[in-house]
Amino acid sequence: MGTLGGFPNPPAMVRRRRIRRAPHAILMGTLKGFPIPPAMVRRRRSRRAPHASMRRPRVSEVGFDCRSQPLGFPGIKHPGYRGSTRPHGLYFSVYFSQGNQRLSMSVQGPPRSGDRPAPVATRYFRRDGEDHVVCELCPRFCRLREGQRGLCFVRACQDGKIVLTSYGRSTGFCVDPIEKKPLYHFLPGTPVLSFGTAGCNLACKFCQNWESTRSREVESMCAAASPAEVAEAAHRCGCPSVAMTYNDPVVFHEYAIDVADACHERGIKTVAVTAGYVCPAPRAEFYRRMDAANVDLKAFTDRFYRELCSGDLATVLETLVFLREQTQVWLEVTTLLIPGENDSDGELDEMTRWMCANLGPDVPLHFSAFHADFRMRDKPPTPPETLTRARQIALGNGLHYVYTGNVRDETGGSTTCVDCKSRLIGRDGYELTAWGLTDDGHCAACGALCPGVFAGAPGRWGNRRLPLDVGQE
Repeated sequence: MGTLGGFPNPPAMVRRRRIRRAPHAILMGTLKGFPIPPAMVRRRRSRRAPHASMRRPRVSEVGFDCRSQPLGFPGIKHPGYRGSTRPHGLYFSVYFSQGNQRLSMSVQGPPRSGDRPAPVATRYFRRDGEDHVVCELCPRFCRLREGQRGLCFVRACQDGKIVLTSYGRSTGFCVDPIEKKPLYHFLPGTPVLSFGTAGCNLACKFCQNWESTRSREVESMCAAASPAEVAEAAHRCGCPSVAMTYNDPVVFHEYAIDVADACHERGIKTVAVTAGYVCPAPRAEFYRRMDAANVDLKAFTDRFYRELCSGDLATVLETLVFLREQTQVWLEVTTLLIPGENDSDGELDEMTRWMCANLGPDVPLHFSAFHADFRMRDKPPTPPETLTRARQIALGNGLHYVYTGNVRDETGGSTTCVDCKSRLIGRDGYELTAWGLTDDGHCAACGALCPGVFAGAPGRWGNRRLPLDVGQE
């Protein structure tokens, strides 16, 4: 790699030189899109520098993100965020160090026409003096000057107003089993068209979708799709529902509402997978368009929400009660059990007692297994025994439908009739193994009602996962 005044040559030379000198760095970099440790890409300083007095910058890190392009290396490719097969072009960052200086360069393929929808105006904000506006979408109340972005990174101050910068731009589309959301009492066995965007209004240290929710680069690499195109794709694929997931749809409020309206025009239901961290006014507007929701109740202590999520518990509990008492949205709840953080008997007992008293015994609860990710890599995976223990505590406190997730547990994943104890829906992973319900959701053995949203015979989608290029089809 040559230099000009101590700076690196243009991107084309960087790429060509790196491929010739360090093919192993390219291979390693395309696996996950993360920066490669410095030791793997360091090379000796050239002895043929044209000027003896000029110190050449030394490459310390190279991070490649191939998205869906394999770069020609057999078996090495990245399918894109959340399964998008749309080619996003080569993107990589190169960091140089020279003396005390740290120079950087980011290179990305040129954007395609139509891939950058313009920011759209929002309604939930207020002016604070001459130079600031306050976003009132969520209880974070980000106070922004012109050009600044909120913690979510997708809502910004522009021309003295709050705009949504991610409208019409997704990090990927994929047809998933509805059970993956997870929703076990909502159109079981059917496919759901799933999508998300960049950004999130919480800062969970254990985030398992952090590549898209916390990235500051993914926004410029999103696939474009209008609300009508999303609804058309769901209709074409035979999906009875569309799920806004992967990141919290609260942060792309305006896009989510328009997608929901377009879906309802075609008779397609809408699903929100959310943390429930939203203010009352936008919350009411948002859930008027939703048919089902899975809310992450991340823990049952303020300490957990404050230290690990930069949020608060009270707002989430208010959202849960609102959904149960003031809407017709089908509600299910998920708690990710993290060893040593939110899995004690006392906390689980308190949480499930609260759920039974405030949401009722028929709201399904999912306990999911944790794996180390993002900024919480010092915790072990959740033992299956912990999930089973949590399930027993919840059942003992009066909840009727409690499930275990992220593990293979047919007993913990199946639905049982509360009255006669016969198996209503058997599940092995996302596959349905048994069906004991009538078309309108009653137990075929005793006639007792199983709460949920059912529409005749179950779907047969199973464990399949089908990535889509919505904007190009």
